[in-house]
Amino acid sequence: MFLELIATFAIGFAGAGIALLINFILGKRLPRWIIPVMAGGAMISFTIFNEYTWYQRTVNALPKGIQVAQKVEQQMAYRPWTYLWPYIDRFIALDKQSIRTNEKFPNQRIMDMIIYGRWARTNRIRSIFDCENGKRADLTDGVRFKEDGSLEGATWYETGFNNPVTKTACEGG
Repeated sequence: MFLELIATFAIGFAGAGIALLINFILGKRLPRWIIPVMAGGAMISFTIFNEYTWYQRTVNALPKGIQVAQKVEQQMAYRPWTYLWPYIDRFIALDKQSIRTNEKFPNQRIMDMIIYGRWARTNRIRSIFDCENGKRADLTDGVRFKEDGSLEGATWYETGFNNPVTKTACEGG
């Protein structure tokens, strides 16, 4: 975040420098307010560019085996252009390499669900997906496996089979 702030200021100085250069080439015919307007416009443009490219840059940097399951697009009143072109500010991915199964419960899969957010800490949650009933439970403190392999103390969430995270977790058998 700090580096993006520094880059934004550098882009602002570059925008002001371009305005100064254009004004010099034109024999100082431009109004004086053009310099801060160019600096501000460059910084706003860079910030919008960064917001719209964050998702793709993050996905491209994901390690092998991490699969995006759900994207969340944002529209905001103080960013009116987002009503025409929403941007993705968070997404959920599954670590397909962390899949674990139990012979006694072949329709259940345990894997890491990773929640990525712009300007937010990445959260990794170990979850169990019931692919037969369309449910999910998070393996948090207080949840344990019984002798027979079933869960005790888990809160099951009815996600349904059309939920993109459940669908991604259960695809492929």
